[in-house]
Amino acid sequence: MRCAWPVCPAAPAGPIRVVPQTRRRHLQDPRAMLVDRADFADLADLSAHRQRLWERQREYVAARSALHRRVWGRRPPPRLLEGLADIPLVDKEMLRASQRDHPPFGDYLAADPDRVIRIHRTSGTTGTAMNLALSARDAHETAMVGARAQAAGGLGPGHRVVHCLNYRLWMGGFTDHATLEATGAAVVPFGVGDTELLVRTIRELGITAISCTPSYPAVLERVIAERFPGLKPRDLGLRLGLFGGEAGLDDPAFRRRLEDIWGFAVRNANYGVSDVFCNFAGQSEVSDDLHFMALDVLHPELIDPATAAPLPWAEGSRGELVLTHVSRECQPLVRFRTGDIVVLTGTGRAACGRSAPRFRVVGRADDMVVVRGLNVFPTQIAALLNLVPELSGEYRIVLEGPGPYDVLPIEAETAAGTEPDAGLASQVEAGIKREIGVTARLELLPFGSLPRTEGKTRRVIRKDRP
Repeated sequence: MRCAWPVCPAAPAGPIRVVPQTRRRHLQDPRAMLVDRADFADLADLSAHRQRLWERQREYVAARSALHRRVWGRRPPPRLLEGLADIPLVDKEMLRASQRDHPPFGDYLAADPDRVIRIHRTSGTTGTAMNLALSARDAHETAMVGARAQAAGGLGPGHRVVHCLNYRLWMGGFTDHATLEATGAAVVPFGVGDTELLVRTIRELGITAISCTPSYPAVLERVIAERFPGLKPRDLGLRLGLFGGEAGLDDPAFRRRLEDIWGFAVRNANYGVSDVFCNFAGQSEVSDDLHFMALDVLHPELIDPATAAPLPWAEGSRGELVLTHVSRECQPLVRFRTGDIVVLTGTGRAACGRSAPRFRVVGRADDMVVVRGLNVFPTQIAALLNLVPELSGEYRIVLEGPGPYDVLPIEAETAAGTEPDAGLASQVEAGIKREIGVTARLELLPFGSLPRTEGKTRRVIRKDRP
């Protein structure tokens, strides 16, 4: 199905058309900063557009964000975006401290409080949950940028998509709903819970697409097997699976499993960082790499995660993603460390016609486990476990103490109908040693032992942390 949304792969690149801007519009018009079909636009034009926005945004942030003034000290923010590397970084702990000392939104709330029209909260899977404030313009830009990602995956008019993320405060609920709606698709706001009702709803309404975390289909599969005898997941008629919120979709074996069981096309259509944009990257219908969809309103950098030294924004570069809002009213961030380790896989025009740079997420800096000097990410472990048919694919890494670690402790489930076996454990441990170079201690658990969740699944459990 081809969508009529103007950012779908069939759309021509076309010239950039920027809505005229004045200082009044900068503060009041939610459409003032976006570029038409930005994911297809010329990169040089987008760079010039970001620079124009930054020249005004830097003054706005310097005048209204006490957090940034503290971080910058006497050093003013640079006029040119190319000079951002000369000012300090902002990290999540700084935001937590700001909200703790200046509740509820922190002293980086730059807009007047009466401009806040929506409030969300982060999931808190990596620490204290954060309060997120959006103005009308912030909400509009968030929806439009996210819609580019969802449309690239194939969603658009004619689809009925059921949205199965938590609507209770989490930005992935209502705000992601808005991105789905902005593609022109009909959205069913289901949320989480009552999976049996979800199965019936999909069948009764003729739903064609589902939006959820990558781990949620496993929950659905169990409920279908237990409550709907004779029904197979592919019998539901879903044609498109739109996923986000967790890692795993870069693993070809995991994607094939989803496609084989469900019969739908699998897209990572929802990559984002809640404090910045809940969704600003997604896969197109012709590529498994993520496209960076927000170059009109978001400036990206790469840094070395250990030293914070700047790295070139060039094909093949690998580092921690750092983001700067060039258009944000309520909680603007400048040089924010996302904690995500990415590899840039393409900076030229892609096969789908997009100019939006392509990248893959390797892992998270806070999920990285150092085993005898080697950096290990959960996605590497998942890729190997998913190749073993005797395993279900459910696993977790359980760490005792702060490290350093000599051995990587893994709990993994066997597949349904397979009993835990010491020989199988030794075989998998040998494969991890051979492919990754670390010594693993694998504990095999019976099928169904590890928790399934409708939200984000934690793969690294650190017992020295809450």
